[in-house]
Amino acid sequence: MTISHINSQSAHGRRRAPRVLVTDDDDDTRSLFSTILQINGCVVLEAADGEEAVRLAESSRPDLILMDGSLPHLDGLAATRRIRQLVHIGRVPIIFVSGHAEPDFRARAREAGCDDFLVKPFGLAELGGVLEKYLGHDAEAFAV
Repeated sequence: MTISHINSQSAHGRRRAPRVLVTDDDDDTRSLFSTILQINGCVVLEAADGEEAVRLAESSRPDLILMDGSLPHLDGLAATRRIRQLVHIGRVPIIFVSGHAEPDFRARAREAGCDDFLVKPFGLAELGGVLEKYLGHDAEAFAV
């Protein structure tokens, strides 16, 4: 199976690895995301709670954020709202990752500022689609 992505363009026109912030309170889930993303050329930042996610989003300006819904200290919806208030980081895509597939929960995620939604469990093809959609379409393929 392959996932496609494009490296982001730097200010000087050179390609750089996209930065992805993975926010999940489960160590194994963060590790799995990190491994897949790093294999596929991404620089990965990890946050174990919503407050840490907001701090890292502000300081690192990621190209994409994967945001779990159930987090300690500050849940994923509240963290997303706070990140959306950080106008200097731009409109970074935030993908809400949750086991809650109900339409009202998806609506609350959109209202909080999420751009897309991945329902746990999901396949590599779904994750690959998100990476391709939000990190670029001019893709080079690589294996997962």
